[in-house]
Amino acid sequence: MTPRSYLYVPADQSDKLAKSRASAADALILDLEDAVAAGSKETARKQAGEFVVSLGSAPATPQTWVRVNADTVEEDVAAVAAPGLRGVVVPKADPEVLARADAALTRAETAHARPAGAFAVLALIESAVGVARAEDVAAAPRVVRLGLGEADLAGELGLRPGPAREELWPIRSRIVVASAAAGILAPVGPVDTAVRDTGLLQETTRTLLRQGFRARTAISPRQLPVINEVFTPDADELAVARDLLDRLAEAERRGSGVALDAAGRLIDAAVARTAREVVGRAR
Repeated sequence: MTPRSYLYVPADQSDKLAKSRASAADALILDLEDAVAAGSKETARKQAGEFVVSLGSAPATPQTWVRVNADTVEEDVAAVAAPGLRGVVVPKADPEVLARADAALTRAETAHARPAGAFAVLALIESAVGVARAEDVAAAPRVVRLGLGEADLAGELGLRPGPAREELWPIRSRIVVASAAAGILAPVGPVDTAVRDTGLLQETTRTLLRQGFRARTAISPRQLPVINEVFTPDADELAVARDLLDRLAEAERRGSGVALDAAGRLIDAAVARTAREVVGRAR
């Protein structure tokens, strides 16, 4: 299933690594970047590599990703690329750093006798260059999903976002459009640093859902239930979506391309597409 939640786990903290697989996360991101001090980078690489190797060759649940450093992509990939890895999260993504990641992952696939394309890339847009070239980033080799790093981006752009972060909404829309145009998964929303305020987390995550995002990163396990709940259709939403699809299917059997819902509103191909997306997110 497509992940709804990605939990960042500092790879230099062995206690958090040990607990991470028991969390409610759909995917883990073993972090070699922001959460790791410069003096602990080598420890983080070693522990992340050991964690991935421990997963074996079968698909891991939750998915396991590693966030590499943009300036040491090659060293980081070499340390962590093993069969249990789903892919790498590339920060400050632009076409140049993604090309380096692609080359490093290709070498790793050869070294581990993995098929071409076995390791994927989640590209984090968190720089002005990344935003300006979002379409190129989304279309780069191996990129299956975009993410948005709003803290770094706001700092570079000189923005001072309010609680709802409206200042960044135009950029969010650009990331959603770039993802759809490239035919990749809907993007991953940014972290919320207010770990204890689950009410605010729910509100901002629902905003991301409405804006076209279908997942979110977390920095604490306590955030995961809220994120998973928001990105999972509830029973009523599913029932409505399935009813729309049933009505349209019945109309098509009668030779019509449209139908009416229970309230008399038109159901056409566009409405059906939205309904199928809702059903596709069911768990």
